[in-house]
Amino acid sequence: MELRRMFAGVGRSKAFAAFGQAMMPADRLLLRISGGRLGVGAAVGLRTLLLTTIGRTSGEPRQVPLLYVERSGGYVVIGSNWGGEHHPAWTANLLSRPDATVSVHGRTVPVRGRLLKDAERQEMWDAVASYWPAYDRYAERAAHREIRVFLLERTNPAA
Repeated sequence: MELRRMFAGVGRSKAFAAFGQAMMPADRLLLRISGGRLGVGAAVGLRTLLLTTIGRTSGEPRQVPLLYVERSGGYVVIGSNWGGEHHPAWTANLLSRPDATVSVHGRTVPVRGRLLKDAERQEMWDAVASYWPAYDRYAERAAHREIRVFLLERTNPAA
């Protein structure tokens, strides 16, 4: 828990965002190999899942590691793209084909992504930003666009 708090302060910097983007391939590989049990984020105490979507234009599986918070029987994820200019590709994939899977804690779970809006979006944003305060800084850097917030709802309630 203490490592997460320490990294949350560092996580607000542009340098950390660049570092985080550079570490994504390693994080993706570790999460894939470990079945969602181990990743770069997990090493510093962050809740990380591996989201697998179907590429909007390619039709191929695409994987991305994401921080998450569990809420409403699912996983809340934020498409901050580290405060970058564009929405991350995985958000367009979910909008196009909302059925996906997540690997978390060694389990792969089928989910359906739902873009959150208005009060529900704000409630979930607050929950995730309280867990990882750097999201507020990313939102400042991406002020020209509203960062997408998704609830990944389990499609198999027993999972």
